[in-house]
Amino acid sequence: MSDIRRRDPRQEWIARNRLHPQHLEVLAELGQGAASEWMGPNGVLRRNPHAVGFIGPNGLRRIDRSGAQQGVANAGTSASAAVQKPWVEIDDPAFSVMVVPDMAGGRLSGHDRDLLGLARRLADADPDARGVVVAIIFGPHKEANFGEAGIDRLLCLDSPEMAGYSPEARLVALAQAEQSWSPRHWLLPDSSLGGGELGRRLAARLGERPATGVWQVEADAEVSSGWRCIARGAAESLDIQRPLPRVALALAECAEPVSDTRHAAAELTLPQPLPSTLSRIEDLGQVAVDPSGVALSEAEFILSAGNGVKDWEGYHHAAEVLGATEGASRVAVDDGFMARDRQVGATGTWVSARVYVAVGISGAIQHLQGIQTCEKVVAINMDPGCDMIKRADLAVIGDSARILEALVSLVKQAREEKRNAA
Repeated sequence: MSDIRRRDPRQEWIARNRLHPQHLEVLAELGQGAASEWMGPNGVLRRNPHAVGFIGPNGLRRIDRSGAQQGVANAGTSASAAVQKPWVEIDDPAFSVMVVPDMAGGRLSGHDRDLLGLARRLADADPDARGVVVAIIFGPHKEANFGEAGIDRLLCLDSPEMAGYSPEARLVALAQAEQSWSPRHWLLPDSSLGGGELGRRLAARLGERPATGVWQVEADAEVSSGWRCIARGAAESLDIQRPLPRVALALAECAEPVSDTRHAAAELTLPQPLPSTLSRIEDLGQVAVDPSGVALSEAEFILSAGNGVKDWEGYHHAAEVLGATEGASRVAVDDGFMARDRQVGATGTWVSARVYVAVGISGAIQHLQGIQTCEKVVAINMDPGCDMIKRADLAVIGDSARILEALVSLVKQAREEKRNAA
């Protein structure tokens, strides 16, 4: 017989179709099968999501989270995965990298975690002389997993002078941290939430020429710092390369966030107390605004409606009670239920909300493109197989009118209890 290898188009098609009942068998025949779980190089348990579960009688993949099909012993694997992350504690660091995250809403944002990933990369570049990542947090916070974000030392400055908009007071604290620890690098997010302004003020105080709009950092032995950064310039029309300076303001996705290790996040304190009079600026608090008047591109909380919404009066009432900015799919706009400027998607407005709630939206590709930078997506839909459910971080299957009515009741009850407690 001939030794020429013949292709089997049907077999290749089955190998590409994960929903075919013979998918795993064909992968095994082709030698492309992969284990469902294996131990990574850093001791973290890795999982192949395509190899988890079993094929049901209708050719659909089913995942039994109770452990009845795969064994009860594997049911708690996801819960114990975080415990298996290796613990990292650096007692005698060679240097430090200071990070000042924005902490929007009192928690580490995706931008902050990317920045900490970049700091972790700079600190761990030399295994013989490792550095520590020090995070400086201003005001009260709600974050409980600083160690899993790659932080070795944590300096919390939660005095009343540091809360709200207080760039001068924060600058005094950063200058004292510079005098006490002399970090090798200062990293701040180049954002409009405060990091961009504070980073430029810090660079002026230290007499440094900062790198702004940094989106990539590469190792380069030819420069004195050992690193070269690439930044956006000329209204993001070109890239500017230069040696990485001491002060850098980085964009989102500048590096991969830390996910494989847990760090100590030991608390630090300033060697000397801060002066009592720090700022000439008085923060009078936030100004109450009507959520309906906020532009979609600037909104942090969006309640978006689609073709599945039938009770529009209940939807508008829910948006008012929740304090959310209203959005809509193209179908809802074309049907005349919402204004054209409320349309979300590639053919409407690209949004970057912290929380995006899609009510009765199936998830067309243009709509999914418009919400790809949202941090958390919640989907309320009757169809458990729609694309929006697959995209969502949290999915609620059921009638949207009843779910919104129940949500409004819970919010009103919580507010009433809070008023009574006060």
